Formats: sequence, structure tokens, C-alpha cells
Amino acid sequence: MASLMRLFRREQPVADKLYRAVVARARDPMWYVAGEVPDTLEGRFSVLATLLALTDLRLERGGEAARFASVSLAEAFIDDMEAQHRQLGTGDPVMGKKVGGLVGALGGRLGAWRRAVDGTESWTAVTGRSVYRGEAKNADALDFAERRLRDYWAGLEATVDEALIAGTLA
Repeated sequence: MASLMRLFRREQPVADKLYRAVVARARDPMWYVAGEVPDTLEGRFSVLATLLALTDLRLERGGEAARFASVSLAEAFIDDMEAQHRQLGTGDPVMGKKVGGLVGALGGRLGAWRRAVDGTESWTAVTGRSVYRGEAKNADALDFAERRLRDYWAGLEATVDEALIAGTLA
């Protein structure tokens, strides 16, 4: 029986602790209070996908272990999205399409954040699209979110690869 369980047990992604740390950051109530992100599934997904995109971008710019962890972070995201949608009652026939759409949304954010970090697009514009889907309630909320994201990025850049992979977020 034990060998049978080992056969079907899935390895935890290398970046599982990092993924959980990013999820915890996305659950910070300040995103939804001071940042006025709608406290809905879509709003929470927008914050999570934004933070994951920045985290993935940082991993891509790291060493070999960090780049490997980037793939693992995506796997952890996919596993979580599948589990969340199963809890919501999404069945197998549409699961691939649903999760594929979420992965595509994450990929779109990753491309936008590459441009913001490289200075070819403004942080304000990318924050507005990534966090608020282009519909920020007001300038103060948008400014709050942009400052939080800039601080988050600075923390990612200041964290060594090994600590980041282990789930340490500054």
C-alpha cells in the first residue's frame, strides 16, 4: 500500500513555500481597503497574478536555481487554480479552458511588468491594468497600489535567490 501511495503522490513544487508566501501577501487586507481593489474573486486574482508576475520576473533574472524555481512557481499556481476551481464546482470538461485562461492572464501581466521594470512602460499604467483591469476607483488607490508594488519589487531585487526560493519575501 505504501508503495502504491508513493506512486500516485505528486511532488511538492520546489517553489511551494514561495507560492504560499506570495498568496499571503495577496491576502493582505490593505490591497482591498487602501488600494480599493474589489474584494471579489476577480479582484483577489488580479492582486495575486500581479504579485506572481513580479516574483516570476525576479526569478527569471536570477541564477539557474531561480530560473528553475520560476517554472515551479507556475506549477504551484496551476495546482492551486485547479484546486480552487474544483471547490467552486468547475468540472473536468471545462477545467483546462478555465485554468488555461488564468495562466494566460498571468502571462500577459508578466509581459507588462517586464516593460514596466525595464522602463519602456509606466508603472502607473501597468498597475492600473494589472491590479484594476483598467478601472481604478481613484488616483489615491492607484497611487497606493503602485507604491506597494514598487516596494515589493525592491524587496524582490534585494533578496538573494536561495532566500527567495525558500519563500522569504522582504
